[in-house]
Amino acid sequence: MTEVLKGVRVIELGTMITAPLAGMMLADLGADVIKVERPDSGDPFRSFRGGLYSPQFIAFNRNKRSAMLDLQTEAGRASLRALLSQADVLIENYRPGVMDRLGLGADELRVQYPRLIWCSITGFGADGPYADRPAYDAVAGALSGLASITLDREHPAASGPTIGDNVTGMYAAYGILGALFEREKTGRGRRVEVNMLEAAVAFIPDAFSNYTRLQIDNQSRTRVATSQSYALRCADGKLLALHLSSPPKFWESLLQAIERPDLQDDPRFGSRDERVRHYQELEQELGAVFAGRDRLDWMTRLERADVPFAPIQTIAEVLDDPQIRHLRTFYEDTHPTEGPLTLVHRPVLIDGDRDIARRPPPTLGEHTVAVLSESLASK
Repeated sequence: MTEVLKGVRVIELGTMITAPLAGMMLADLGADVIKVERPDSGDPFRSFRGGLYSPQFIAFNRNKRSAMLDLQTEAGRASLRALLSQADVLIENYRPGVMDRLGLGADELRVQYPRLIWCSITGFGADGPYADRPAYDAVAGALSGLASITLDREHPAASGPTIGDNVTGMYAAYGILGALFEREKTGRGRRVEVNMLEAAVAFIPDAFSNYTRLQIDNQSRTRVATSQSYALRCADGKLLALHLSSPPKFWESLLQAIERPDLQDDPRFGSRDERVRHYQELEQELGAVFAGRDRLDWMTRLERADVPFAPIQTIAEVLDDPQIRHLRTFYEDTHPTEGPLTLVHRPVLIDGDRDIARRPPPTLGEHTVAVLSESLASK
């Protein structure tokens, strides 16, 4: 067992992604995470695909317990206070001011629960001109500059996974773990604050370094040109990725694998700086070459030449990938009422292991009775 956070109790007042992901990361390390949800429909992510057990909810809520509390009532708030009296960590992603209205502002939490680590996740920070605005992933991505370097400015179209949401949850977990470590020495809790805007900015530091140092305005293809990354279509229509990075050996090995040594003599491609400068021309040259053979043929040649490559796989292909199966990245679980589930192991091994006492994502209020009984028993 690698339950390095066993004995740590976390109360999660979280919805959607940011706080639930932070809570799940702690749960994956063995913490007892109690997800407090409103009685009518719980976390809004529950109903994204109908019912109250959507794939989106499942993705961010494994290894937790769910307790229903109506925080609009004094009884619900009293139950929450009882839970906090036994808790090590509180995570919430309410807008600024909501905790104060619940009677759980910073001053009260600090006085009533001096060892508690309170992690507050907001869209834009606790104050400032944007503080009261609603925030979701696309909003943080747009405001932080992240969207400007991931979409085509001439033909804008939103696409891809949530990034601002996810990195915010990760930074929150990182802050919580630091505060827990310090508390072992001081016995004192901390207030940890994370906002989506700054988390998204922090996720792309190279773009800001490029601009402030060299006045380079990163756009959607700036990074791939610099890193010499390519997505190419093969003769069978399948896609292949290359990432040559900076070592000359990978460029030289690629020319050997594709039998095009003449490209080295082309002045547009003779040095890495020239290949970056003429990225689109080189992309076209490589596109024509790779269109001449099936993907499996290219994969065999590239592996033999030690070129960094990978097939661009669909989600279904990832599930069946030999390396993924070898790593046992996914595992099967069964919920007593919701049936079989395919879930993702935490990607962190400790002493070569990542085994914990696992729980499937909870149904709404599944553990309310047990959780409240525990709080009463401890009084």
